[in-house]
Amino acid sequence: MNELGRLLIVVGILVAVIGVILTLAGRLPWLGRLPGDVYVQRGNWTFFFPLATSLLVSVVLSLVLWLIGRR
Repeated sequence: MNELGRLLIVVGILVAVIGVILTLAGRLPWLGRLPGDVYVQRGNWTFFFPLATSLLVSVVLSLVLWLIGRR
């Protein structure tokens, strides 16, 4: 039961951190507009794929999870 409580606390903290990041992400003008993000607009059709942003978020999350799992 003790382990389940700790797991729920960690999951809750991670959800809160993700919520703060998503709230602040709109204030970062470069997020989603990095060189390497694919943006195609033709007439009334638009395609956007944030490739560089996805890679950056993946690297940051991998480092954070590696640091958490290291202990």
